[in-house]
Amino acid sequence: MATSGTDEAARALWYVGPGRAEIREEKLGPLGPGEVRVRATYGALSRGTESLILAGRVPASEYERMRAPCMGGNFPFPVKYGYSTVGLVEAGPAELRGRNVFALHPHQTLFNAPASMVVALPDGVPPVRAVLAANMETALNAVWDAAPGPAGRIAIVGAGVVGTLVAFLCMRLAGADVTLVDINPARAELARKLGVNFARPETAPMDCGLVVHTSATAAGLATALSLAGNEVTVLELSWYGDAPVAVALGGVFHSRRLKLISSQVGQVAPSHRARYTHAQRLAEAVSLLADPRLDALLAPAVPFGDLPAKLPDILKPENGILCQLISYS
Repeated sequence: MATSGTDEAARALWYVGPGRAEIREEKLGPLGPGEVRVRATYGALSRGTESLILAGRVPASEYERMRAPCMGGNFPFPVKYGYSTVGLVEAGPAELRGRNVFALHPHQTLFNAPASMVVALPDGVPPVRAVLAANMETALNAVWDAAPGPAGRIAIVGAGVVGTLVAFLCMRLAGADVTLVDINPARAELARKLGVNFARPETAPMDCGLVVHTSATAAGLATALSLAGNEVTVLELSWYGDAPVAVALGGVFHSRRLKLISSQVGQVAPSHRARYTHAQRLAEAVSLLADPRLDALLAPAVPFGDLPAKLPDILKPENGILCQLISYS
């Protein structure tokens, strides 16, 4: 087992050009005070964000704001990016050694990180499912931003990972009538497994009391606006990168006095900022993963070493993959 004075080699995934990634070897220095050494066991790709990074579509204005914890390099390329890794602590504070932890860390086999940056997995959250923690944190922050009440009709447009997790959290509200809306009919089975309704855009419920949009398409945003009731909030969770988006601000948006607001995980929602730090919010998100129904979001694992060759296909939106699991074994 590694000690704080041991230098070791690690392998990390780097995005090196449009449509291209490679695995590079890195040397780890000795642990510093208050750090842990983590050997990765599982990870996950953030398909929406990482597809934009692979394509080189991070706007120059967002280069600094889009930096992830422990990121290497600089946008657009080369960049070591990612924020969903689960692993075993091999060295560090005694209370963490031998524990499975989640870390907002790029895709890498072995790494050093501040102990304050990792979250020990509670009983009931297996390492495989814990890779959803970053997405769950985004969904949790969105629900805090939206502040839905009980007994409301809620529509989530876009049944990707984040949208599905928002629906999962909203269905826990007493009396909430939650519908996942997506153009892919295969998402109906996912909705059924999680215990929420499903609809295609043309059959989705109207006059909703809250609408959340996550599809990152202009058509999805138009659908979201059309489903909102009078003076209702449409919460935009999508990130479009450098793509311009047409938004119809006439029609129902104007006549129904709708509110279109964004939610982004970089800051804790104002409603909870006085009570939650970023670390506390992440720990809360990890605890919310203690439900085996969420395993339905996980695609079969891809070996870490196969990522450079398989990334372009994995990140294609038409392949229907939700959360792509990475195995480091």
